[in-house]
Amino acid sequence: MTDEKQTTNEERRFLQGPQPRGSELWRALRIFFEFIGAFRRLHFVGPCVTVFGSARFAEGHRYYDLSLETGRQLAQAGFTVMTGGGPGLMEAANRGAKEAGGYSVGCGIDLPVPQPTNRYLDTALEFKHFFVRKVMLVKYSYAFIALPGGYGTFDEIFEAATLMQTRKIKDFPIVLIGTEYWSSLYDVLRNTLVREGTIDQNDVQLLYLTDSPHDAVQSIRDVALQRFGLSYGPRMKRRWFLWE
Repeated sequence: MTDEKQTTNEERRFLQGPQPRGSELWRALRIFFEFIGAFRRLHFVGPCVTVFGSARFAEGHRYYDLSLETGRQLAQAGFTVMTGGGPGLMEAANRGAKEAGGYSVGCGIDLPVPQPTNRYLDTALEFKHFFVRKVMLVKYSYAFIALPGGYGTFDEIFEAATLMQTRKIKDFPIVLIGTEYWSSLYDVLRNTLVREGTIDQNDVQLLYLTDSPHDAVQSIRDVALQRFGLSYGPRMKRRWFLWE
């Protein structure tokens, strides 16, 4: 049995109800140290914007090009680009940042079927637990940008939207790039959920829909400057946002 399969089996057992108390304590300690390790690695990477998107769109696809330009625009605006570290649209965003002279971070996840890490990362982490990974993505990001993706991308979008709706986080831009792809979801939110009263109209406005990476990054930059109290300053010969 490989280490990956062993790890996967351990995770499955952990999520299948109560375990012996000694193993529960050991698991809690491992989770704690996973948090601490990530805090240490990410503390100095700079204000991040996390870009989500499918691993299934390869170079040459229009969505790959859109993600590439998004990463480039974010780096030029002074943000560190953070992704899940994998191929496809994640690779494109990291590549765009790297080619523009920015800083690029990948927060991967240990899966039963390993996902290759892209080669455009300055800092690469791998998490065993999805919930630890999601805490880090929110903690160190000033916004989320979602390009076309599947369950994982939807999970992150609605995790952030729920935190905004419940005011656990504030003034946190969530941008969906690709109106053709996202318009049906937007219609469901507006025409079904709002109509049935399960969300308010204001909750729909938490998501900003656009086709323009430039407009997406500009809206995020404005929030960072005006609401988060960040300012531009020199650091390592790059444009970075610094705390005032």
